[in-house]
Amino acid sequence: MIVRELTAKNIITKSNLPSADYVINPYVGCSHACIYCYARFMKRFTNHEEPWGKFVDVKINADELIPNNLEKYRGKKFFIASVTDPYLHYEREYKLTRKLLEKLVDIDAQIDIQSKSDLIVRDIDVLKQFNNCKAGITMTALDDTIRREVEPYTASVEKRVTALQALSEAGLFTYVFIGPIFPYLTDWIGIIERTKPFVKEYVFENLNVKGTIWQDIANWLRGKHPELYQKYYDIYFGRSDYWAVEEARIAEYCRQNGIRHRIYFHHGKE
Repeated sequence: MIVRELTAKNIITKSNLPSADYVINPYVGCSHACIYCYARFMKRFTNHEEPWGKFVDVKINADELIPNNLEKYRGKKFFIASVTDPYLHYEREYKLTRKLLEKLVDIDAQIDIQSKSDLIVRDIDVLKQFNNCKAGITMTALDDTIRREVEPYTASVEKRVTALQALSEAGLFTYVFIGPIFPYLTDWIGIIERTKPFVKEYVFENLNVKGTIWQDIANWLRGKHPELYQKYYDIYFGRSDYWAVEEARIAEYCRQNGIRHRIYFHHGKE
């Protein structure tokens, strides 16, 4: 893993996400090495030769880039973070995410912070100071074997469940981002059943194989789940209605069980 410190020029970026006005990314790159990572397009802006997932740039001046006059951001929605994880294990040393949160408390910002790490519980004391804060944990699988295959350097399933419980007990609005959903492997009903005592909302996203992602997914399937390779190929490159059917199943399940949810599915062929 290549880790370097850099002095950034800005930290608050206008968002293209439907649920946020601005995004904040304390780090460039990521150490999780998820085979499905959509943020790999960021590599072309980094001057790194290493593959995505093999480098992290630390914006050591991140908190200093929050302007003193924050009135223009009062009440705005911030998502932390869109193309990295705000709680990479380097955050234990640098504490950039914590420092940024501390700067944003005073402007009554609406915070949505999402991670694959249980380190998020360290900052419960700061998160509780926001009047409007959503704390989310990403889960792609209940099976740690699958989790290690697709996102090898992330917290275990049990650590994430424990983090959700701690966040909920602290009075925070908690959600689980079930995504990406891997066909025939992601037990999204099981995830809901395992976590629903301390989760307010579920967000669903399906696996997107745009660009170079498909090659990594294909190599993983051939090596670990060869019986699924043709099924995945048919879903993405054939005339399959798999995702339309799955979206309907999720919507119906959530309706019948009174589960607050959002679904962000990509239906276009790659």
